[in-house]
Amino acid sequence: MIHGGFWRARYDLSHTSHMCAALAEEGIAVANLEYRRVGERGGGWPWSYDDVLAGFDATSRELGGRMVVLGHSAGGHLALRMAVDRSPAGVVALAPVADLKMAFELNLSNGAAAEFVGGVPTSEPQRFDAADPMRHVSKVKRMLLHGSNDDEVPISLSEAFVRARAGDPGEVRLVRIEGANHYDVIDPESSAWGVVVSGVLELLA
Repeated sequence: MIHGGFWRARYDLSHTSHMCAALAEEGIAVANLEYRRVGERGGGWPWSYDDVLAGFDATSRELGGRMVVLGHSAGGHLALRMAVDRSPAGVVALAPVADLKMAFELNLSNGAAAEFVGGVPTSEPQRFDAADPMRHVSKVKRMLLHGSNDDEVPISLSEAFVRARAGDPGEVRLVRIEGANHYDVIDPESSAWGVVVSGVLELLA
């Protein structure tokens, strides 16, 4: 599991610990990954990404077997990007920042995408393209779960990602969760939680 928080230091893995515990209760071994974030030494692109790759590799060595990468919000972005450079059994991206350029254009969380990349698309086009999963082919099956009422990361980002990557070797699909907001997908008490668990179990099967 890769937590969100728009890649910023003030958000850490504690806010996804409850959902990791709920997945463990389903019999799933879970690793809740931490990574350097913007505002910390070594945070931002590509170092935050390097950290989650290292976390995935360490978890794979420790646990073995089929692994599914989950990510929420900015963590969903990192999970989708990881599907380019690693080969998990699948990715479940929960309300992901799936389109970095659109995130910049919509000024999500007051410029979070530019802070993460270290520039804007016009000044740092190569960095934006390198960081953006929209721009890269993947062979990994990816399932994007997004609430229709998400006003922090609009579902339009996931819709754009699915359109852009529809021709990839790895299947990509969007599950629209009617009425769900940005945090329902990481809340075991929400009506959206069953969809999350089903998605994880499907990719693990």
